[in-house]
Amino acid sequence: MKINLTTRIFIGLLLGIVVGQAYRYYHPAAADCEGFATNIQVLSDIFLRLIKMIIAPLVFCTLVVGVAKVGDFKAVGRIGLKTILYFQFATLLALALGLVLVNIFEPGHIMQLPLPADSDQSGVAKVAFNLKEFISHVIPKSVIEAMANNEILPLVVFSLFFGVAAASMGEKAKAVVHALDSVSHIMFKVTNYVMLFAPFGVFGAIAAVVAKQGLGIIGGYLYLIACFYGGLLFFAFVILMSICKALKIPFFKLIAHVKDPIILAFSTASSESAFPKTVEALEKFGCSNRIISFVLPLGYSFNLDGSIMYMTFATVFIAQSYGIELSLQQEITMMLMLLVTSKGMAGIPRASLVVIAGMLGAFHIPEAGLLLLLGIDQILDMGRSATNVIGNAVATAVVSKWEGELNMVESSQ
Repeated sequence: MKINLTTRIFIGLLLGIVVGQAYRYYHPAAADCEGFATNIQVLSDIFLRLIKMIIAPLVFCTLVVGVAKVGDFKAVGRIGLKTILYFQFATLLALALGLVLVNIFEPGHIMQLPLPADSDQSGVAKVAFNLKEFISHVIPKSVIEAMANNEILPLVVFSLFFGVAAASMGEKAKAVVHALDSVSHIMFKVTNYVMLFAPFGVFGAIAAVVAKQGLGIIGGYLYLIACFYGGLLFFAFVILMSICKALKIPFFKLIAHVKDPIILAFSTASSESAFPKTVEALEKFGCSNRIISFVLPLGYSFNLDGSIMYMTFATVFIAQSYGIELSLQQEITMMLMLLVTSKGMAGIPRASLVVIAGMLGAFHIPEAGLLLLLGIDQILDMGRSATNVIGNAVATAVVSKWEGELNMVESSQ
């Protein structure tokens, strides 16, 4: 009997928990656990590097072909405007939900965690929003450099120019567009080969985390984890489902199609790892290839709903832990600042923590408070990453629907 990918990934996840906890039990020394985690995480690193290997050519080829099929600047501009408007709407909802949750459940007040000293360093550098640096990041000085560094947003900009130019040349560029279409199909085949290693990557990622931190850390932070994961579930299965319902998009059918990318993102705590399979899943769901090629890469820079919700939730949680009361006006100001800042952090590693560090400084909250979250950030990141995949899948379906390019039999939810 052939075991499908979802089952194999889930088996890898369970085995990772068992092996990681067993090693921690028989080798309680911190140095031993750290060494084991470093070695076993090689499996995860191999898988993530394989994924990164295919993202740049996949984004370039699919986006150029998609834009060439659109045909002109006017159509690209229309789709782009709809996409950005939806992203801003979803971002506002995610930021607002994070604020509402943290104010209702007050995890910082209830948990009474021991506070780190103000002199302690989190190791996360705060970065304020800088328009010049943002523009420099968005517009590539070299497309080769953007590809080499897997910087999706600059690659999207170049691909848009290339695609529109190809479309404007008509028959002269037809051979190039056809060749890139063939390359994109080859890359999907490569993706299928890479995904054979996914269960091993998941096993390595989970075993490393459990061996290093243990399952016991969940108990100490259970209330915080429950509040945040409850919020993620509410965002996905109430807010996003309501958006789909309003547009007559079958939400649960969409979730069924993207379940593999969701599980993969959750297991590896990386939205990026799910990108290639999300493209395939959305095509099978019925979204237009040209819409997927345009919306999904942008979504990975501008529409990371789980990560965005975490920014307001975590910032106010740290303030609560220190007994700092933020007024409604301050929280609204924070939300509006994050509406801009969250878009400017594209391409920065651990972007959520970087943005939160900046917010702590802006509102005079001790930056050492970030240490309260670092121990469980991997656990929280798993949920954030899975929600990011769901959010971008819904965004792609919504724009496809608006453009009249959701080619599927409508069904009730």
